[in-house]
Amino acid sequence: MQKLFVGIDVSKKNLDVAYWQQNENKDSKAIFLGKFANDADGFQTIAQAVEKIKDIEGCESIFLVMEPTGGYEQPMTYFAYNLGWQVSLPNPKQVKDWIRGTGTRAKTDKIDALMLAKYGAVQNPLDWKPLPEEVAQLDSMLSRLQVLKDMLASEKNQCESLGYRVVNHPIVSQNLGENMASLERQIKELEKAVQEHYKKHQHLREQRKRLKTVNGVGDRIADVMVVAMNRFDSLTDSSGTSKGITAYYGLDPKPYESGSSVRKRPGISRQGNTEIRHYLFMGALGGVGGRSGRKVDTPLRSFYKSLVDRGKPKKVALVAAARKILVWCWAVFRQGKPFDPTRCQHSH
Repeated sequence: MQKLFVGIDVSKKNLDVAYWQQNENKDSKAIFLGKFANDADGFQTIAQAVEKIKDIEGCESIFLVMEPTGGYEQPMTYFAYNLGWQVSLPNPKQVKDWIRGTGTRAKTDKIDALMLAKYGAVQNPLDWKPLPEEVAQLDSMLSRLQVLKDMLASEKNQCESLGYRVVNHPIVSQNLGENMASLERQIKELEKAVQEHYKKHQHLREQRKRLKTVNGVGDRIADVMVVAMNRFDSLTDSSGTSKGITAYYGLDPKPYESGSSVRKRPGISRQGNTEIRHYLFMGALGGVGGRSGRKVDTPLRSFYKSLVDRGKPKKVALVAAARKILVWCWAVFRQGKPFDPTRCQHSH
């Protein structure tokens, strides 16, 4: 089935649109369609223009490629998805690396749209699919909760540094105190809303409970994993694999070899969500006893220790432990059963 690949560079006010013209008898090329408003009227105008080009080009479907831009892409994303278009929101780093590999150095909104159309045609990236509404709502609350906690931590640091100043105006201390109290109140309200959300949606509550049985997964990580597992499940139509999810969240190994003499320590691809990797790494650190000094034998600690005993650097072993947590979470999510430590005893 021939697809019309459309690339859109997104900004707050505008959408720069291009499409990939596939020619059999001559070189294919990306063609700039124009700049449109990032609003409902703009969406309709884009849809009419793209559908017309689809018919002219003899294509059977439309594949839209956009980079995530802090939420500005979401209205067009849902609009296109509801029209029945395929939609992809590839990782910006992957697109950037690919564009650099083509030798393109200039960067404008028009060029970005052209390159996104070509990227879609050449790379055929993974489809985007919306999260179930209840998961998307949970995701929005957890994201806001983290923002508030970061703001509170920043204000507490400011308050601490204020204590070392010889001269301060009283209004500063008053302002800090009021702001911290307000942030603490908002955090409690959101935390209560999250708990109420779990009570309302039993399947999410049960998913969270099962995920907490995985070594290294505490309350906060369990919340994050509920969203992460559902997101990958939606993207892959419930057919994702353990290798697929480690690659999607950027924990897949990335060896570095060149010729017979150049070797560097293998790393990870670092594609996908940075926050997910951060939580998994912190879970691994706590799960192997790195933060509290606990030396309780668990499948995760045994896995970590086996790597260290074989000469792996501790940081490399921790990253491998983070990857193991992710794989275990996916297995628990897919199977709908609590984590079974006995199945991990011989998998190191």
